[in-house]
Amino acid sequence: MTNVNFEFLTIDPVTIIGVLCNTLILFLVFKKLLFGRVKAILDQRKEEISKTYKDADAALENAKSMESEYTAKLSAAREESAAIVKDATARATKRSDEIIEEAKQEARSITVKANADIEAEKKRAVNQIKDEISDIAVAIAEKVVSRQIDNDEDQQRLIDGFISEIGDVK
Repeated sequence: MTNVNFEFLTIDPVTIIGVLCNTLILFLVFKKLLFGRVKAILDQRKEEISKTYKDADAALENAKSMESEYTAKLSAAREESAAIVKDATARATKRSDEIIEEAKQEARSITVKANADIEAEKKRAVNQIKDEISDIAVAIAEKVVSRQIDNDEDQQRLIDGFISEIGDVK
């Protein structure tokens, strides 16, 4: 067997104290020089992250309020459009009724005018017939006067002739 030398593994209390002192000095130097800056950077990052979360929450709330506002405006617009359509329909119906009523009124006035024209034509025809009857009566009277009616037979024949002339006129 070979003999192995483990001298380098010996524990020296002075070396241990020196290493501990060096570690403590390094720790204090790091704490003084680095930990403050690192902690400041970490705190700054923490604040930035916190601010980012707050901004995101505010944006979310803003989006929700805008969504509810948009929904309310959309609902109001729908109601307004429904009211406009209803109003337009009512106005169209009213105008339609007015046009129908005007047409009925015009038809009535045309009918009244036509009836008046018919009545005037009837009166004119009746007056014309009366004029013709008067002319015939005058003609008969002239015949009667020009000729003396002596008996009832002549008188009857004259009346029959007059009636036949009236029948021919009609």
